[in-house]
This record gives sequence, structure tokens and C-alpha cells, in this order.
Amino acid sequence: MAKETEIREIIKSAGYEPVEDRCIIVSYAPENLSDAIVKFFGVSTEFFVLQICENELVLVPFGKLDWGLKKEVTLAIPFDEIRNVEIKEAGLNYYLAITMKDDVITLSVQQKELSDFRSSGMLGRGFLSGNWHRENMDATLEMLRSIPDRRMRKGSE
Repeated sequence: MAKETEIREIIKSAGYEPVEDRCIIVSYAPENLSDAIVKFFGVSTEFFVLQICENELVLVPFGKLDWGLKKEVTLAIPFDEIRNVEIKEAGLNYYLAITMKDDVITLSVQQKELSDFRSSGMLGRGFLSGNWHRENMDATLEMLRSIPDRRMRKGSE
């Protein structure tokens, strides 16, 4: 539904510098097993594009009713505020825990292997192109893991 070029344009117009091919579909992680079951079946789940930019992580929401990409940035987390990024496998998803000084944001990322049959595949499919969520997954997760190291190197310069 959303093309990567459209995502980059929204983020650029908001004043950020997106890194090409470093975006994936995420949602907030469930709070417990009941919430996980509800989210698995797609009831009341809000999806976002998580885009790695030059100096921050940015979330752009999809609409709840039409799943169209909204033209706004919901959340921006500067790399300087990120203390740790942990990625754990959780059933058919990964949980991405972003630890900051005073808070932890936990996001759920649908695994690439089944994404063609799940929400991330529908949302991450550009017109006449492949599934960019699946194609970007490995490199994006690897770059997310390296953010705290990048912050530490920058601080020692």
C-alpha cells in the first residue's frame, strides 16, 4: 500500500533525513497474552512505519480505518537518547525494546517469513513492487542494534 518513496517524502517534509531502505512496519507490543491474541487477529492494532534517519528513529502512523499512510510523524527518538536496543523473538514476531534514560518503548515487528500473509505484507507492499518490509528487515534490525554503539562512539569523539 505505502511506497518507500512516499514514506521518505513524508519524513523529509517533517525535517528529518531518512536512511534509504531502513524502514519496517511495527506496532506497539502487547501488554500480556490476552492483548497478544487480540493483536494477532488484527483487532484494534495500530501500525506504524519505523524509519531510521540520520540522527533519530521516526514513527509514521497508518490510518486505523483505511490503512493509508498518514502524512505526519508521531514520534521521533534522537539517537543521543537511546541507551540500548534489544531484539527478541516472540512467537511470529520480534519484540524491539528501545531503552532511553527514563523510559522503554517496546514495539512488535512481524517476522519477514510470513509477512506476505500478515498485515506487514499488506502495508509494506508498494504498487508493482515487492514487500519492502520483508526486504528491509535484516539490515534494519542490524542497524537498530548498532545505534547504542554509534552513540557511544560519537560521545567519545
